[in-house]
Amino acid sequence: METDHLRLFVMAAERLNISAAGRELGLAPAVASARLAKLETELGVELLRRTTRKVSLSLEGADFLPYAREILAQSEAAQAALGGKDVGAQGTLRFAAPSSFAQLHIMPLLPEFQTLFPDLTLDLRLSDTSFDAIEGSFDLALRSAPLADSSLKGRKLSDDTRVLCASPSYLETHGTPTHPSDLSNQRFIAWSNLEPRELLSTEGEIAKLDPQTMTCRTIVDDGDAQREATVSGIGVSISSLWNIEHEIAAGRLVHILPDWSLNERTLLWLVYPRSNVLTPKTRIFIDFLIKRLGNRSAWSI
Repeated sequence: METDHLRLFVMAAERLNISAAGRELGLAPAVASARLAKLETELGVELLRRTTRKVSLSLEGADFLPYAREILAQSEAAQAALGGKDVGAQGTLRFAAPSSFAQLHIMPLLPEFQTLFPDLTLDLRLSDTSFDAIEGSFDLALRSAPLADSSLKGRKLSDDTRVLCASPSYLETHGTPTHPSDLSNQRFIAWSNLEPRELLSTEGEIAKLDPQTMTCRTIVDDGDAQREATVSGIGVSISSLWNIEHEIAAGRLVHILPDWSLNERTLLWLVYPRSNVLTPKTRIFIDFLIKRLGNRSAWSI
């Protein structure tokens, strides 16, 4: 199989448009269609279903797609190992990240990144809801959690310290908690997961934070929405310092119960499937993000 044909297939599968994929590779529509047909003949299966209105992946095409990506990744890695010219700074990198983090910290870096690597395209998939890095066929993903998934490898980007916070106006109306037991009388801005959390004091005392015992009239699934809701004075929330550092510095939010912290260690990880080769383009983006964002002192206590 020719890697150029595989690259065309991958791009057509991602865009569900053969002509658009061909144009990106400098191919006329007829040439792109002929090359895909040749690949299908070689494999003995139909990879893409074509109608007059749309293109879709066949079941065989969906099964073959991750292998095609892996073959291309292996090819790029091999060329880089042999000193292939600029191989690492070309192609498309599929990157998934929480929307709230990306809006605050990644999007402002894109002009610099694109200036440094003008031939590398970032395909960004941004959402604060959970995702599967393997099923989504991402080259790289940002996760905020312990790296317990054995199917993934990763590098630490930074600490992800989470604190309890509220706005000055909210605290003026409802009072400032001085002990976790005071939280049961507070309004709470919750994520969809209402599981109890443990709080640990600087003296080693453990207390429970149970949203079920609090007034939860606002439940969100987006970090930006949670931050703005907290600033507006709706209630107390648990927020990552990377999400609220500017609000705390400006006095729009107050870190409450500063002698208590969540009894869990979460980190920001840049992860990729263990089965994948760490391609030069992926390594380039990892190194760039770690250099610009790694180990921010403002994100830990």
